[in-house]
Amino acid sequence: MMMSLEEIKNILPHRYPFLLVDRVLEVQKGKYCKALKNISGNEEVFQGHFPSQAVLPGVMIIEALAQTAGIVIHSGKEDASSSEIVFFAGIDKAKFRIPVVPGDQLVLETSLINQRRNFWVFEGKASVDDKLAAQAEIKLMLQPV
Repeated sequence: MMMSLEEIKNILPHRYPFLLVDRVLEVQKGKYCKALKNISGNEEVFQGHFPSQAVLPGVMIIEALAQTAGIVIHSGKEDASSSEIVFFAGIDKAKFRIPVVPGDQLVLETSLINQRRNFWVFEGKASVDDKLAAQAEIKLMLQPV
């Protein structure tokens, strides 16, 4: 099941400049998501990180993985209700392997490891040209708003 940007915006509450998922390539309901983030030199973050050599901050890659995992959480629900929101609850085992720069296409993959009530744990991997750029264990909480 693929999703366009407009379909993603129906699931995630994030908006520019903080919506970090451009397209969903595959979703296995409640289990897995593979998505894309196209890295453009026009993004605001590159004005300060770094002006002489643009590099996407690792924290932005982790946030993109968290948003991809949020899509998994909402994919398992019949109604992606706006009365619930996914919050970041923790991160473990984060590693950054190669720099991500403008012109790259970041492939984001999240797989469910564990879920108890409103607490979810995912394995996340981000890659560029089939090279692992970053990985982390992402912890999320589903909370009413």
